[in-house]
Amino acid sequence: MEVFAQTGYRRASMDQVAEAAGLTRQAVYHYFRSKTDLFRASVEALHEGAHEAETEAGRLAEEAGENLAGILSAQIDGRFRYIVECLEETSQPEELLSERQAQTRDLIQNFTEQNRKLHAATIERVCRAQGLTLRDNMTAADLAGAIQIAVSGFDDLRFKANFLDDLRRVVSLIVTGAVTQASSSSTTKKTSARTSSSRNRK
Repeated sequence: MEVFAQTGYRRASMDQVAEAAGLTRQAVYHYFRSKTDLFRASVEALHEGAHEAETEAGRLAEEAGENLAGILSAQIDGRFRYIVECLEETSQPEELLSERQAQTRDLIQNFTEQNRKLHAATIERVCRAQGLTLRDNMTAADLAGAIQIAVSGFDDLRFKANFLDDLRRVVSLIVTGAVTQASSSSTTKKTSARTSSSRNRK
């Protein structure tokens, strides 16, 4: 991806890739039949790295005792910060974005679904651990989908790191508005039931 980031897709050549990788042109063609195949592999590697960064950021936030909004915001920040850092020297962001949309649409859909599942699993786990419920009969998948829609408006090839604070705020607002503490009435009922049962045994 380094060569594509520096020169853009159209100007990048297999010779440049070979030189950057310390390989011969023939060796590059042994692994990739064309520049298109190489570009797809580069996009896939970029998003896999971003997913790992997202998972790790969420894990650390969860271990630090962050609330649900903080954990999900950390996940999103981890993903996009990784992408921004990898592509911060990009000279042709519009061209790369266009080629990514044209050549890797299926990969992008897979990555989007992977991220949605990660967020849904996080929401379910943290809600159980922190005694939270979702408002208006919303499911974890619903909230994860809303987050995905929100972040899709941020172009990961064009924005810079200073936009990450805005992104975190957007995610935090969505999550904060969607969750509530578990109903105290249900807790009271459970406590009363335990007390009544204890008295009956006596």
